[in-house]
Amino acid sequence: MEEKKDAAFSTTNIPERISFPGVEEEVLGYWKQIDAFQTSLKRSEGKPEFSFFDGPPFATGLPHYGHILAGTIKDVVTRYAHQTGHHVNRRFGWDCHGLPIEFEIDKELGIKSKEDVMALPGGLKEYNSRCRAIVMRYSSEWETRVTRMGRWIDFKNDYKTLDRNYMESVWWVFGQLYEKKYVFRGFKVMPYSTHCATPLSNFEAGMDYRIVKDPEIVVKFPVEGEENTFFVAWTTTPWTIPSNLALCVNPEFDYVKVKDAKSGEMYYVCKARISQLYPGKGGAKPAEEAAPEQEGEAKAAVAGSGQKKNNRKKTKAKPAAGEKEEEEVKDDRYTVLETVKGSQLEGRKYSPPFDYFAKEKDKAFRVITGDFVTNDSGTGIVHCSPAFGEEDYNACLKHGVINRGEGIACPIDDNGRFTDEVPDFKGLHVKAADDGITALLKTKGRLYSKTKSEHSYPYCWRSGTPLIYRAVPSWFIRVEEIKQKLLKNNESTYWVPDHVKSGRFHNWLEDAKDWAVSRNRYWGTPIPIWINKDDLEDRVCISSVAQLEQLAGQKVDDLHRENIDHITIPSTKHPGQVLRRVEEVFDCWFESGSMPYAQLHYPFENKELFEKTFPADFIAEGIDQTRGWFYTLLVLSTALFDKPAWKNIVVNGLVLAADGKKMSKSLKNYPEPMEVVHSYGADSIRLYLITSPVVNGQDLKFKEEGVQHILQTVFLPWFNSFRFFHQGAGLLKDKTGHKFRPLPPQGRTNIMDKWILSTLQSLLVFVKAEMAGYRLYTVIPRLVSFIGQLTNWYIRFNRKRLKGREGEKEQQESLSALFETLFTLNRMMCPFTPFFTEYLYQHLKQFLPEDRKADFEDSAHYLMFPEPNKELVHEDIEKAIADMQHVIDLARYAREKRVLPVKYPLKELVVLSTDKDKLKNLETLKAYISEELNIKNIVLTSEEGAFIKSTATAEGKALGPRLKGDARKVTEAIAKMTSEEVDKFKADGKVTVLGHEITLSDVSIRRGFSGDTKVYEASEWSGAAAALVILNVQIDEEMERQGLAREIVNRVQKLRKEAGLNIGDPVETFYKSDAKLTLVTESHRDYLLTNLLIPLVNAQHKPADGMVVKHTVAQIGNADYEIWITNKSFGVDVEALKKLAGEKGVSDTGRWSETVARTFASRNYDLLRETLTKNGKLEMVVDGVKVELALGREVFLSADELAQSKKSK
Repeated sequence: MEEKKDAAFSTTNIPERISFPGVEEEVLGYWKQIDAFQTSLKRSEGKPEFSFFDGPPFATGLPHYGHILAGTIKDVVTRYAHQTGHHVNRRFGWDCHGLPIEFEIDKELGIKSKEDVMALPGGLKEYNSRCRAIVMRYSSEWETRVTRMGRWIDFKNDYKTLDRNYMESVWWVFGQLYEKKYVFRGFKVMPYSTHCATPLSNFEAGMDYRIVKDPEIVVKFPVEGEENTFFVAWTTTPWTIPSNLALCVNPEFDYVKVKDAKSGEMYYVCKARISQLYPGKGGAKPAEEAAPEQEGEAKAAVAGSGQKKNNRKKTKAKPAAGEKEEEEVKDDRYTVLETVKGSQLEGRKYSPPFDYFAKEKDKAFRVITGDFVTNDSGTGIVHCSPAFGEEDYNACLKHGVINRGEGIACPIDDNGRFTDEVPDFKGLHVKAADDGITALLKTKGRLYSKTKSEHSYPYCWRSGTPLIYRAVPSWFIRVEEIKQKLLKNNESTYWVPDHVKSGRFHNWLEDAKDWAVSRNRYWGTPIPIWINKDDLEDRVCISSVAQLEQLAGQKVDDLHRENIDHITIPSTKHPGQVLRRVEEVFDCWFESGSMPYAQLHYPFENKELFEKTFPADFIAEGIDQTRGWFYTLLVLSTALFDKPAWKNIVVNGLVLAADGKKMSKSLKNYPEPMEVVHSYGADSIRLYLITSPVVNGQDLKFKEEGVQHILQTVFLPWFNSFRFFHQGAGLLKDKTGHKFRPLPPQGRTNIMDKWILSTLQSLLVFVKAEMAGYRLYTVIPRLVSFIGQLTNWYIRFNRKRLKGREGEKEQQESLSALFETLFTLNRMMCPFTPFFTEYLYQHLKQFLPEDRKADFEDSAHYLMFPEPNKELVHEDIEKAIADMQHVIDLARYAREKRVLPVKYPLKELVVLSTDKDKLKNLETLKAYISEELNIKNIVLTSEEGAFIKSTATAEGKALGPRLKGDARKVTEAIAKMTSEEVDKFKADGKVTVLGHEITLSDVSIRRGFSGDTKVYEASEWSGAAAALVILNVQIDEEMERQGLAREIVNRVQKLRKEAGLNIGDPVETFYKSDAKLTLVTESHRDYLLTNLLIPLVNAQHKPADGMVVKHTVAQIGNADYEIWITNKSFGVDVEALKKLAGEKGVSDTGRWSETVARTFASRNYDLLRETLTKNGKLEMVVDGVKVELALGREVFLSADELAQSKKSK
């Protein structure tokens, strides 16, 4: 089969050094030329569907390593699915709505409030137009970068959440939930972004926590009817104090009334929390700043008044009523006047710190009770501002401080600024008002203490601003009602890693809250509810464009707010009145959670396709999506169909900067992805990511040197193994005149051929099993390890065969085994390293025989994943080679310990093992062991006597307490036991020593080498099934010479490589050294010739005018060893020429002879050789003298032939 003429890159020349990024660019061009991805999709039509959902990213920023990681996992799995006989639609999607887009426009236009939006020329229409304009800002860069990473996904047939069809399906999803009674409008305390002026869902609030320092104050509330007496409440949100309506105590706790010795004031405080008022040294000081060292000690609540709930329930409380407490410590700073139960304080009235809401005094400003109050922090008295805390709200509602549905004290606007209701701080953002409120409290005499606390606090995941908790009206999905269904459906799914399913995600579902899906924003899918403002029960939920057009009587082309907010629907309940759409839009998470349906415009189109491909066979995203996309997918699919949205899911960990911190553009703490691609290639990044623990849900500290390491340890050896094959195939062609074609893999006799082909089949079985379980974290290490087996063992042990030094038959068979291995490995690696596998395939397929047409394709990625060939499996051979590798590794280590490089031959290696099968295996492989380790004699034995000694050591901790006074004597006696006695003790399990019975648990037994350590180096003995390797490390003079000969080979080969030479290039090598190394070179001529394939000639025979290709002076032993590589030239016997010149009457025979030699050096070697070889002689006229030069007398075809001629004479 010949190379295709339209290939985008050359498949003829294999460079010595390869640019992997350059190759990838060529492959990308080739894929584009043949439209590879779309072609693969068309070719797989009609095959079983493998459905895949791709979570939509925002295109307002460029993809980072987290996107690259998730994209690589998705690409690997979907490529593998395609290769295993499936049709895999892969559509890219874009999240086009929501805060990420609006945030950019708000920054650009300086938008801070709803009023700012409406004040724009064109108002909402202008704002949304601006949003629409930037939605796809970086889409082309996304496509370029995703494509450059080798991911095959359809950008032309992408889906966008802003498309009318997509939005209509979102309406349908909501409409179905509305019909099922899962939708309700409620007034609830929720996480709230004051910057974005909208509530967030609970899972959004958990996406960005930061460690911050916040004020921590204790406020005094005067008790009505008790002069100079105060309830004291602790808070970390001073801004909530102006809207205080109640104080809450735990009815079961003991509270004390204490009198302050210094001020005479009296305080009610939880008995277990007196320390909040009277701490130890360095603690809070009444109405003073706390000492600096006190800061950070208190743990504050999370956000707003309601955020204190996190501290109220999650820590272990101190002893409650009836439980034993530590004895009270006397403290002269206060006196305890009385002790009461919290329940006894219920109903007591107090004066609020501010009179902003004095109108509420009939129902408010009293003590209520709640079991959420703990005594692990604060004062045990919680200040309640029901608009800003969920538990505050619930407690006040329960005790009648507020009424459901009525307005409550919430003196802030949508952007978190105080309103007219708090005139002292009007227009000030709540977080900015903390210090002013604290100062005013101090002025009014209501501040007991203030300090600061360091704690974890939620931030808005888009704007990066602190959240608060705020009571707001919202549209909710009844998630709590379907919680058990969620848990059941989650159980039916398969997760990698499983602990995320059973831990993080399960726990999140267990605590699932009703989902607030409405946002008080502008750019999003509008909530399709039309309502009568005079009768809130008079409403309709729209599920389709057709329904809206029918009810409204007008055409609708776009579903965004500016196009439908004006549309009214006649009321059927109140004739003459109209319904108007509610202002809110959907949370963008609702839109992305609707993706399985909306991407297909289901149920309006593609109904059959959807029903055939839902749930998805596979999805994958980062672990942060357990509270995001994964959650919303499951909620909606469960509510709609009582099914999970996926069958299999891979959850990756987070990619962090090298220092373990979050990657940050401002900090510049990570390398720009495309720069790394241009340096090392996308395949190297892909393999680096998916060989790391990050594909098993753990975090990865990204290091550029890790990518470089993958290139050097995986791709370069892999490329070199192919290059070695290519060179061997070239040598065989030069020898036979025919292009190499691989033999069938069956019927091999060479054990190493059988081993590599068997190991390949075992690898196939493993990869298929692990990929079926989506365990990429086990697959890739094994694949990478196999490349090491191929390069470091098979090729290394078969170099002579592959180069043809052991005959044509052995070369053909070894090259065939290597080809089969490379070709099959390449098909296995296609999903993981798509670029390099394409490059190798385009080269390898040129060697395919005619009977393998099925393997000849335009692209490697059109081939199916290979099936294991059971005929090639030889588990016994795999075990034998593993035994050999173990012995060789042990022996190498023994050499290293004695600093004996392998170039120096050793006399003997003894392998001791009681495992007879192991010894049998090693017997068949002795020749490989001997050659690899450069050892003359291999001895395999199971006889331990001469090599192994057993010793026992008493365990003092075990014997000391039991033997007491005899312990020392027994310990010494145990140490003196002979090897035979210890072996018997071990066999019997006990022994009597000085009258005491000693068992195996009383001692530690060690078995080790007992020979002469001056002569031998031995490995550690680790058990009967292991092997003890004993190396004779004595070196004689001949061994040293052999070692020097190996070193000479190494240096010449190194120089050849530096010169860029290939096997068979027409060159000669010469040397010059001292007498010792000259003797080594000449006496080991055959060894050098076998390994160098060309003679190494003494420099005295080097032509004076020969063209030097490369030259060096190496240090070998303690002497200089000068090496030349020159172009091929003739050997001219100057002495023979002088004799000939004398016979011809030449007066200056020396000059004449040198002229002849220079003439030969200047002539074309190949043409002159042809003449000499054909005629055996050459007639020349030199300086007017005509002579006949005979081949083998005056002239020779090489300097080596001349040198050998001299020796024979």
